[in-house]
Amino acid sequence: MSRMSAFSSPFMLGFDDIERVLDRVSKAANDGYPPYNIERLPKVEGRSDVIRITLAVAGFTREQLDVSVEESQLVIRGRQVDDKSREYLHRGIAARQFQRAFVLAEGIEILGADLKDGLLSIDLARPEPERVIRKIEISSGE
Repeated sequence: MSRMSAFSSPFMLGFDDIERVLDRVSKAANDGYPPYNIERLPKVEGRSDVIRITLAVAGFTREQLDVSVEESQLVIRGRQVDDKSREYLHRGIAARQFQRAFVLAEGIEILGADLKDGLLSIDLARPEPERVIRKIEISSGE
């Protein structure tokens, strides 16, 4: 038996990909590393809707982090490599890798990224939507 989707309504036209995106997001949300915050910032540079994503990436350098936009997703990757020259008496901090992805709505703009004190901050802006009204002429069918 197949499950019913909220997007199977005949009044929801052109939303075919949304269910796949929601499934992908729900699977990605189960991984808790690295921890992150998402906050709305007060007006920045004249923009009213700015969002900041902050990830706790202590131990990672700028060179070990990669931030990119891939097919309407903000993807953050971290890659650490074991330093073979070090001899540990106790190792409680493991070198690890991660990938964290956030699905972006159409029109979201990445303002920039900053790494400070072990926190990677990425600022995004949502542009004000333009209200578009377009008159559709009705033909007589002749």
